[in-house]
Amino acid sequence: MNEINLACVVEDDPVHLFLTKQVITLSGMVKQTVVCQNGKDAYDMLVSRISSSESLPDLILLDLNMPIWDGWQFLDEISALSLDQKITIYIVTSSSDEDDLKRAEKYNLRGNYIIKPITIDKLREIIYEMN
Repeated sequence: MNEINLACVVEDDPVHLFLTKQVITLSGMVKQTVVCQNGKDAYDMLVSRISSSESLPDLILLDLNMPIWDGWQFLDEISALSLDQKITIYIVTSSSDEDDLKRAEKYNLRGNYIIKPITIDKLREIIYEMN
């Protein structure tokens, strides 16, 4: 079975966070999950893992609308990091706004755009495609 070692969920809404964590657990395909409440927390987590030579998440499920740093600011900042490991990023949002879809293209993430909630089948499909 395909598995990933570490997934990161960047989500500020407690209901969507709970549902996403349940989907991850029920998929049986993710060994460990880390949760960040906003883009700044996620960025700081990545920088900390890089500086301590810890493994980075294989997958980031990123909400767009969050306080402090939204998903877009996170994407801007992470693109400036030099990463030795490939991280697959999926935008998981309630926004079906065409402007957001177009903006996702800037980061080559238009195909990696999921309208909430993420399902077990969709998560499994993502992980199969990663491996």
